[in-house]
Amino acid sequence: MKSLVPVLLAGLILSAPHGWASTQVGLIRIDGAIGPATAGYISRAMDVAGESGHECLVIGLDTPGGLLDSTKDIVQSIYSAPLPVVVYVSPSGGSAASAGCFITLAADVAAMAPNTNIGAAHPVSLGGGGGGGGPEREGQQKPDETMAQKIENYAISYIEAIAMKRGRNVEWAASAVRDSASITAEKALELKVVDLIAADVPDLLGQLDGRTAQARSLDTAGAEVIEIPMVMREKVFQLLWRPEVMFLLMLVAVYGIIGELSNPGAILPGVAGVIALILALYMSAILPVNVTGLALIGLSIALFVADIFAPTHGVLTTGGIISFFLGAMMAFDSVVPAFQLSIKMIIPATIVTAAFFIFVVGKGIRAQSLPVKAGREILIGRLAEALTDIDATSGRIFVEGEDWMATSDTSIARGHPVEITGFRGLTLVVKPAGSLSKGEKTS
Repeated sequence: MKSLVPVLLAGLILSAPHGWASTQVGLIRIDGAIGPATAGYISRAMDVAGESGHECLVIGLDTPGGLLDSTKDIVQSIYSAPLPVVVYVSPSGGSAASAGCFITLAADVAAMAPNTNIGAAHPVSLGGGGGGGGPEREGQQKPDETMAQKIENYAISYIEAIAMKRGRNVEWAASAVRDSASITAEKALELKVVDLIAADVPDLLGQLDGRTAQARSLDTAGAEVIEIPMVMREKVFQLLWRPEVMFLLMLVAVYGIIGELSNPGAILPGVAGVIALILALYMSAILPVNVTGLALIGLSIALFVADIFAPTHGVLTTGGIISFFLGAMMAFDSVVPAFQLSIKMIIPATIVTAAFFIFVVGKGIRAQSLPVKAGREILIGRLAEALTDIDATSGRIFVEGEDWMATSDTSIARGHPVEITGFRGLTLVVKPAGSLSKGEKTS
């Protein structure tokens, strides 16, 4: 009887409903701008899901766009993924704009939640390491017409190649770049831009079940969803690759280096400033930086420093404040909101920077030009009375409440006034002087 138990258990397992299967599906969520940290996270998640034997990797996507270089890295990772990749534009109200459109079209299976949208993939600029997508904003500096046409042609051919590879609507994909076309999830399904619409992840898994991707049939109905979170390193990079962080590093570099120059010997401000400057320069190769904005910030610093030396009654400082504010507004040339500086950050930064140069740097530089008020250097030129006869080898005087050894190339009699002219070690060098006032005798 006992020997029949394993057989019965095996039979129960084999005859168990399909929903009891122990299949797993990986899930990551991308909410925000696409950048280097995002590309690294997606690539690692694909490897983790592949090694864990997951049926597929679902990428929950809600993005306003991002950097073109990072988008290309993600598309290439999807192409070479060890398992099917499903891009799910969600939640309701989310979007796959600009870079998100490229990524969604590149997926093995493209899905959207109801009331989401996709499109607006026109490249505006390639500042730094990539470009954002979307309509141009008023006052934005336009790139050279020839270069802009090259970028647009490249983006069109790139998105057409992606759509063609996945069997999606090539004509609409081109219009998303050329005309910044944007459509709803329902329209996207009708135009065969995406493969399905799902209300939530369980609904998505139910519709994926039995669908063929990467030459295999997906078994996802009732699968266990395993979320793959960001590791600490990715969280740190996600935080660092932001214009706010680069802007703060630029301010630390300015404060540190200028503070060190105005207060020599402090060391710590100079070291912190140099480190911040190196990091800011490194990040400028990735983020969409506007050279004109940086030039205006540099001009503002020059005006702040110049006003310390020039008697302009604050005119240059006012110009520096205006230049800094405008430079900060223009520093990051991107229409993607996540790669723009908030006015809530620019205004306090402008006030703090102006105060730093007026009250810290200004007072530090002016302090260096003040006469010496402490130390033996203040004794030069002082008058005193000889306590003993003074000659080239010995003598004593009383000055500043202290008894000093003194010598003189000219013999001076006791009680005669002397003038201090220099030092030889701890011995004062004096010469005969005129009569002393009462106040000078008691000094």
